[in-house]
Order: sequence, then C-alpha cells, then structure tokens
Amino acid sequence: MDLASKLTAHFEDNIAATQRSMQTLCAPMLSAIDLCFGTVTNNAKILACGNGGSAADAQHFIAELVGRFERDRLPLAGVALNTDTSILTAVGNDYGFDQIFSRQIMALGQPGDILVAISTSGNSTNVQLAIQAAHERDMQVIALTGRGGGTIGDMLMPDDIHLCVPHDRTMRIQEVHILLLHMLCDGIDALLLGDSA
Repeated sequence: MDLASKLTAHFEDNIAATQRSMQTLCAPMLSAIDLCFGTVTNNAKILACGNGGSAADAQHFIAELVGRFERDRLPLAGVALNTDTSILTAVGNDYGFDQIFSRQIMALGQPGDILVAISTSGNSTNVQLAIQAAHERDMQVIALTGRGGGTIGDMLMPDDIHLCVPHDRTMRIQEVHILLLHMLCDGIDALLLGDSA
C-alpha cells in the first residue's frame, strides 16, 4: 500500500468508526449531558482521569469546563486527576500506581460529584479502582471505553453511563473519545446558555 492510500484508509476508518458510534451512542450521550449539566448546576464537580492519551483527553475536557468551550460563560467545577505530578508521584511511590486516582477521589469526591473515567481498553486497573472509589463516595460514573468495554463495562452500576466506542483500534477509540468529550461540552453549554447553531 502506498502512503496516499494509507492516509485515505485512515480517513475512511475514522468516518466508519464515527458513524457506528453515532448509531449506538446518541442516547447515552444525551444522558451524559443531562448528568453533567445537573452536576455543575448543583454546586458539584466533575472529576476526570485516564492514562496516556486518555489522560490528555481528561485534562483537555476539564480545561474546556474551567475555561470555556466555544462561548464565554462562568467557569464550571472540574478537576483532572492525572495532572498533579506531586500527588501522582507521592501516591505512586507510597501506595502504588494503581491507587493514583482512587486516593484523590477519596480525598476530593463527594456525593453528587461525578467521575469521567477514560480507558480505551476498559481494563486500566487504576481507572477501575477510581470507579470503585467513586461508587463508595456515592458518585455516578461516565465511562468512556472501547473494545467492548473490558472490565470497566462489567463494574458499572445501573445509574452509570457507558460510552463504549464500537472499535478495537486504540487510535480510532481515542479519536471518537475526543469527539464525545467535545459533544459533552457543547451540550452542557447549550443547556446553560441556550442552543446555538
């Protein structure tokens, strides 16, 4: 395959992954937007976490909430749990990498808060423990996964929301995840500020 054909194949695979996601994820996305809106308008906060590219997505999402998305508005309460290197290295050193998110949730999470947990495989142990800690704090979870949802898909509660991208390739899952997070931001803003074309 020449390079131009390879690039075309990437575009086509991305389009197909997005279309499959559109068919399966619109309903849970509406629920996720309502949950986030209810959270930030009830003086609660959104915590988010992930590893690697998913950490970058969590940080990006929270930046859009605290800063702004496409329109000016008041800042919304959110914390990316993968950004404080002192906490990550202290907890990782003293308790193990698996607990870097769960200990922060135990410290910061309150009933009414939500956790946005991102794992392309659905099998990240530290994200699983974060979900467990969130449940123990009476927090709902929005899980963004792929590959069928992995272990995370099995541990979600009935009130949680599972946004599982119907694809097995990490890059495609991550590409759809950032689309879903942008849609969450846009949906929250539409409910806060009124719909905008």
